[in-house]
Amino acid sequence: MNDAAPAPTPAPAPRRARVRAPELIGKGGWLNTGGKDLSLADLRGKCVVIDFWTFCCINCLHVLDELRELEEKHRDTVVIIGVHSPKFVHEADHQAVVDAVERYEVHHPVLDDPELATWKQYAVRAWPTLVVIDPEGYVVAQHAGEGHAHALETLVGELEAEHAAKGTLRRGDGPYVPPEPVATDLRFPGKALVLPDGHFLVSDSTRHQLVELAEDGETVVRRIGSGERGFGPGSFSEPQGLALLPDGRVIVADTVNHALRAYDPADGTIETVAGTGRQWWQGSPSAGPALEVDLSSPWDVAWWQDRVWIAMAGVHQLWTYDPATGTVEAAAGTTNEGLVDGPADQAWFAQPSGLAAAGDRLWVADSETSALRYVERAPDGETADAASSAGATGAAATADAGPAAAGGGGFVVRTAVGTGLFDFGHRDGEAGQALLQHPLGVTALPDGSVAVSDTYNHALRRYAPGAHEGAPGEVTTLATDLREPSDAVLVGEDIVVVESARHRLTRLRLPDEAVRVEAVAHRTRRAATEVAPGPLRLDVLFSAPTGQKLDTRYGPSTRLLVSATPPELLAEGAGFGTDLSRDLVLADGVPEGVLHVSAMAASCDDDPANEYPACHVHQQDWGVPVRVSGTNATGGTGGSDGKGAGRLALVLAGLDAPADA
Repeated sequence: MNDAAPAPTPAPAPRRARVRAPELIGKGGWLNTGGKDLSLADLRGKCVVIDFWTFCCINCLHVLDELRELEEKHRDTVVIIGVHSPKFVHEADHQAVVDAVERYEVHHPVLDDPELATWKQYAVRAWPTLVVIDPEGYVVAQHAGEGHAHALETLVGELEAEHAAKGTLRRGDGPYVPPEPVATDLRFPGKALVLPDGHFLVSDSTRHQLVELAEDGETVVRRIGSGERGFGPGSFSEPQGLALLPDGRVIVADTVNHALRAYDPADGTIETVAGTGRQWWQGSPSAGPALEVDLSSPWDVAWWQDRVWIAMAGVHQLWTYDPATGTVEAAAGTTNEGLVDGPADQAWFAQPSGLAAAGDRLWVADSETSALRYVERAPDGETADAASSAGATGAAATADAGPAAAGGGGFVVRTAVGTGLFDFGHRDGEAGQALLQHPLGVTALPDGSVAVSDTYNHALRRYAPGAHEGAPGEVTTLATDLREPSDAVLVGEDIVVVESARHRLTRLRLPDEAVRVEAVAHRTRRAATEVAPGPLRLDVLFSAPTGQKLDTRYGPSTRLLVSATPPELLAEGAGFGTDLSRDLVLADGVPEGVLHVSAMAASCDDDPANEYPACHVHQQDWGVPVRVSGTNATGGTGGSDGKGAGRLALVLAGLDAPADA
């Protein structure tokens, strides 16, 4: 007789939730369709991936690149639909969306949704978010953030097999119709540099080249690079920042290649000096030999303190590259997104995109917080508390807020203009109340002030520090009617502006007086989530892709960081942990604010026989505007009954919906 307990019967695999996909609607209409309006009925029979994105967002740009291989490999069964959902007011401008689709080489249909109608229908809470719809028109998966390419590839394979067997898969060309190309010498240029001979070197980002222009800023002297997207010899991929080294070479921020290249104008050679061509992920080294350490979307570079400083937009940090030792290291920022001042290893940035060295300061255009910030040596004896009191806003700093800068000792970060992720506009005056809108460039002026390429305001702004330490600075407007200015360089008494969306350099005489502009202030266009006072259950939902499991070989494979703006919004629950669910408590007397949630999960191939399984990191940062209203109704959704939700669900990967019975 066998006394062993019978083997348990394997539980049946859960069926996918059967949620009918809402229709795709957007006031701005369709792009890349040859003028045709699309509906979900037109897409029936295809595996549809909806990409909710906005062109200011570096994570959205990463996902565009992640989707390229899927788009090419499954071109006869998969249709990717971009739904452009703006954060900034400028991103609701239809022509700006048209420009962005060309600038970033989006080769699939895009719905311009300036009023976030489709965003709301799909209950999206973060940029970027991917939603998968099966060939019968049902939502089968949702993913927020980056790192989901492998999961999408697996899911698409399953859907193809399932619906081919059912006869519901339709193969053939998709609805993409490419726009007519436009001939210009530059196409969405990014940054510029004045060479020692007076010529201009410009990063011609969309054409994947550098262009040398004569002193008139118009005549093309030569083009550098193959013009084809790539990481091979002589190729770039959406290059941006440029910095002149003491030896005459130019360091190029090769943004989408996640690398630094060195270009020698004397002989035309191009050499990779930092980066591997792979994107940096949480857990990767943040210091070491430059050619062995991954980078993440370097957007600008500047020579300061005998180093190349790098605006590492993809991870919200500043890094340095030392040509003498051939090493890189993180120098400021924790990788968490927000606006927090203080010691460099505790500061938070949000997509730094412009740098300018000026004596003992390094100026930073911190684009997603619409802020002008700077790095300087910390005065002797300055404590962390004293440093952070210089203007910490946007999120509450915590000692274990994430991987800190490796080389931050001795430097401090301060904010000159800007308040946080969700406030922006065009307002001059005292710096503490002045507003910018997604600036991408900064230029040090001879009098100690700073010109700001205020990109989404189509303006050139000026920040003048106070007359003495502690005195408020002032912001004025130098020029308007520019089109997405992304950088500027000084030439004598003139300033030459990179008008990225006009595909040219524009020379301006620095005015003696500022231009008067009517003040305007904005908040993010996203509607606030109604939540109940008191306890709030936070659930970050993650389901490992088919064939994978959470990687727990070296400890917890998930992490969760929660903070708030203002910090007083949270009475309990702020800080770091490894559980993706947490019980928060909202404080009495704080009617609204923003919950900052950063989540990460690592999954690996579920094959015990494989000693070295392939692993994938999934991560996303949410900034969720909330409004406290009504009485607690746990699990409710708020609404006209005045009851706010007692649960906040954020989908990292999976669905927050019951499976079909």
